[in-house]
Amino acid sequence: MPAETVSIAHTLLTGQVIEVLRTVYDPELPVNIYDLGLVYDIQVEPQSGSVHIRMTLTAPGCPVAQTFPATVECALRELPTVNEASVELVWDPPWDKSRMSKGARLILGMFD
Repeated sequence: MPAETVSIAHTLLTGQVIEVLRTVYDPELPVNIYDLGLVYDIQVEPQSGSVHIRMTLTAPGCPVAQTFPATVECALRELPTVNEASVELVWDPPWDKSRMSKGARLILGMFD
C-alpha cells in the first residue's frame, strides 16, 4: 500500500477512534473520557485493525479501575475496521484538570 494511502487510513481510523472515545463517559462525571483528558495516547494500525489506548482515571482509587478498560475496549471493537482493541491503564503522569478540554471545563463549571 502506498505511504500516502497508509497515512490517510491512519488519520481516518484515529478520527473514528476519537469519535468512539467521545461516546464513553466517566462514570462519575458528565463528560466523555476524551474531553476529560483521560486518554494519553492513541496508537492505530489500520492494516491489521489494531487499536491501543493509553489512558488514566481521575484517581487511582477509582472504583471502576478494574472494569473500565474493558468498557472502552468493547466500545472500540464496535468500529467495523477494528479487529483488536487494548487499553493500558497508566497512573504516570497523574491526571489533573489542566488536561480537560475547554468544553469539559464549561460543562463542569470550571472556568479559567
